Amino acid sequence: MSDEGRFQRAPGRFTDRITEDGRDGWPVEAGRYRLVVSRACPWASRSLVVRRLLGLEEALSLAVADPVQDERSWRFTLDPDGRDPVLGIRFLSEAYEAREPGQPGGVSVPAVVDVPSGRLVTNDYQRITLDLETEWTRLHRPGAPDLYPEHLRDEIDERMDGIFRDVNNGVYAAGFATAQGAYDEAYGRLFARLDQLSEHLAGRRYLVGDTITEADVRLFTTLVRFDAVYHGHFKCNRNKLTEDRVLWAYARDLFQTPGFGDTVDFDHIKRHYYVVHGHINPTRIVPRGPDLRGWRSPHHREELGGRPFGDGTPPGPPPGDEVVVPL
Repeated sequence: MSDEGRFQRAPGRFTDRITEDGRDGWPVEAGRYRLVVSRACPWASRSLVVRRLLGLEEALSLAVADPVQDERSWRFTLDPDGRDPVLGIRFLSEAYEAREPGQPGGVSVPAVVDVPSGRLVTNDYQRITLDLETEWTRLHRPGAPDLYPEHLRDEIDERMDGIFRDVNNGVYAAGFATAQGAYDEAYGRLFARLDQLSEHLAGRRYLVGDTITEADVRLFTTLVRFDAVYHGHFKCNRNKLTEDRVLWAYARDLFQTPGFGDTVDFDHIKRHYYVVHGHINPTRIVPRGPDLRGWRSPHHREELGGRPFGDGTPPGPPPGDEVVVPL
């Protein structure tokens, strides 16, 4: 937090990459790594969506943390005996400790852990999905979409930069601000960017090109949380997502696309934000609303054309042990 009450997000401390050539010492290898997420976390949700779209479920196993962490970090209390069945640990901090004993930074998700050693490999949420898309291609399912096509990368990167600064991180800058000026600034940038995105998407189905890309994944993970938590809890309340005709239809289109909505757990999302952020919600009461049934309503975005998966195909159903209770 700055002296002016502005929220400042700390950069990821562990930025090793898992690559086809193993240049950082971590080669792509089926079954070697475990992706640790919280379904509450928008940064982790990116990796959940990308992993599903690319069909990496068998190559990269999944650990889901309890949405309510304690002072010892993200915990595996959703698993039998409160221990991750593959890593054998109770807290994600144990993998961080194995990587760097006594490391002073926070413990965040998503995190990729090396199963044989139990050591954290990376918590670089900005890079993890890009590497899944470009370095793990040998393990992609047949028909996997190209989420980061080379000829569109400059445009995708430009879109993602603005979305990260003003939307993905912008809701936190508003919600965690401790001074009126800092809040007002973040609030203004957030809704200016959302207005721009709404105008941009009014006549096109996806952010870049005519297929789903990484840019859509990154915008979706904030939009899907907007009315449930950011509108009220983070005071991002000029309007709800449901009150923006274009963005609400766009978000529903993605939610109903295999690989997106089937990774979303609204119960985890709401319990995390309203319970963990005691400085914002000291009573820790989790609101009953909003009504979520609208996420399954018709969106009519297919009338704009576009091909969600390009020349590829949709992913199959999620593995049985990863199924989220549907709306």
